[in-house]
Amino acid sequence: MNDDRVEKDFELLDVCLHTEELGRVEVPLQDTEGREPLVIPEGSVVSLGLTFRLGREIDGLTYEDTREWDGGVLGSTRTLLGGFRPGGPYEVRLPPERLPVGRAHCGVYEVSGRFTDADGRELAAEHHRLVVQHQPAPPRAPRAYGPAGSAPGAGARTVPPSAAA
Repeated sequence: MNDDRVEKDFELLDVCLHTEELGRVEVPLQDTEGREPLVIPEGSVVSLGLTFRLGREIDGLTYEDTREWDGGVLGSTRTLLGGFRPGGPYEVRLPPERLPVGRAHCGVYEVSGRFTDADGRELAAEHHRLVVQHQPAPPRAPRAYGPAGSAPGAGARTVPPSAAA
């Protein structure tokens, strides 16, 4: 951010991830360089929550996030949040996304987000890392057996193919 007025116009209060598995996970806003990344299970459905306060009316507020993995950019998403009056705090929840599944997609992801106004001026930026963690396969269900522990199919009535027609 390059001028003090912009900093006072937009204040990022909170960033969090919402998942079914873990609930609400707070994303640290400051000094993220030395912190351990957030750990999220593969295949989780994640929604990003953003809380901010405004010192002036802002039209065309946009949030853009960029995801990087293994040294390359995977993609960017621009979400138009709309126009907001001065005040707040405002809380916005972005549409949910499913994290990738499989060992090949597990590892550390770098996520950068930035807020801009309708004129393209950057109002705030945030950066966090997350680890998509492989989950072991669930235990297999035991095989179903017939009455009193008999082998599968024991006591079942069989019909010769000629009689079934």
